Amino acid sequence: MTTLNVGIDNYSLFPLKLDPMETLKWAKENGAKGVAFSGVEQQYQNLLETPYLKDLAQYAESQEMYLEWGGAQHIPRDLGSWDKKEILKHNERVAVQAETLGTRIVRSCSGGLMRWQADSPMSEMLLAEMADELLEQKQMLMDHNVVLAIETHFEFTTQELLKVFDRCEADPGEYIGISLDTMNLLTMLEDPVLATERVLPWVVNTHMKDGGIIVSEEGLTSFTAEIGKGIVDFDKIIRRLSKLSRPVHLSIEDHGGDFSLPIFDPLFLSKFPDLNTFEFARLIHLAHKSRVRMEAGDLKILDRKYWPALCEQRVIRDIQSLQTIRDRAVE
Repeated sequence: MTTLNVGIDNYSLFPLKLDPMETLKWAKENGAKGVAFSGVEQQYQNLLETPYLKDLAQYAESQEMYLEWGGAQHIPRDLGSWDKKEILKHNERVAVQAETLGTRIVRSCSGGLMRWQADSPMSEMLLAEMADELLEQKQMLMDHNVVLAIETHFEFTTQELLKVFDRCEADPGEYIGISLDTMNLLTMLEDPVLATERVLPWVVNTHMKDGGIIVSEEGLTSFTAEIGKGIVDFDKIIRRLSKLSRPVHLSIEDHGGDFSLPIFDPLFLSKFPDLNTFEFARLIHLAHKSRVRMEAGDLKILDRKYWPALCEQRVIRDIQSLQTIRDRAVE
């Protein structure tokens, strides 16, 4: 059984405007066992030279904290214009940074909302281009001993990512893997537990994020929630993660916001061809549970504009809650 350390993803603390070293120290002071840097804000990019990265690694080692890196991309297109773009050099730069830090994990998120945009390319084309790109980067990633951890974001479903991995002829954790964002799965019309089971051998990194989903005028609305307040079944997810042979850290990502899922639009729904009746029924059941919790006052949507004022104390509570859930799930 793998050890599941509870830490944070630095995105949760962006409103505090901490540099990477300050973020590590904040995590240490508040009981987190590590930091996954899914990205570093522009004002701190100039810090990311070898001496500074080595200082981060030394501090983390001295405090027995884990480090994971990010900033990589996997879709070789500009997601605004859809023009093709070169991402190999970009990913090599972050791979070198990760190698300097002594971590194998490089989170990758290209940041797309393709299914929500009528003029987006077909997912099948983007998936094919992504597979070709990952194959091209295989040797580079292996040379730097890193794993490109593709986030379950708003780009592709777990079923689609598995098809890409099959085309890449990769073994789980060899040079590509999954960054499991538990709440984003709801936004991609996936049940978090079923989706975790689908990609479990590939999970190398996590965004432990709670949330809810409710029926709305356009279809469904997903939203973030404080750890333990939402309907993501962390007990079941953590128990599955604990069976992995490799270490996987539980990095909390939290923020405000909600996402419209216009499933009453046949065109939108057709863009999820792998969604079956059983899983859709599971989502409706989760929507019922979310509504019950909202009516009881235990769960609510937090507008993103309020996150900066609330983030620090909420992330502290997230750490404490996830540690309690982790201990319960693996006892």
